Amino acid sequence: MRPSSSSKIKLSFDAVFYYVSDMDASIAFYRETLGLPLVSHDYVARFDLDGVLIELAPRPPGSVVPGSSNARLCFSVANLQRTLEQMRARGIATSDIRNKKDGKMAFFRDPDDNELCLWEYAESEDAREIVKAAILHG
Repeated sequence: MRPSSSSKIKLSFDAVFYYVSDMDASIAFYRETLGLPLVSHDYVARFDLDGVLIELAPRPPGSVVPGSSNARLCFSVANLQRTLEQMRARGIATSDIRNKKDGKMAFFRDPDDNELCLWEYAESEDAREIVKAAILHG
């Protein structure tokens, strides 16, 4: 039996987070190296990027949280080549550019070996425009 539409689960977006082993090193990487604004820091560190809350949480003692999972943060950039040059100048190792159907991408890692992505849309396409189009047609 399929649930009725009135029983849909109501979800609201909260945050994207990564567990980290060294909070100070991770805060420095995300704030100083990547330039994300730190908006608060108590038990977790919170960064705001275009209204999206990115959190760093201390890894629970004794737990093993692998650095290379399926989930990734993906940052949209206007010029991928220039961004990669800036990152490499700051000592961040990056992958080569991979050409995809709708744009170009490259990868890099944070101090806990979490893989992060940089994406340059083909043409002047923007993620917000894609979402708006999907909502209008969905």
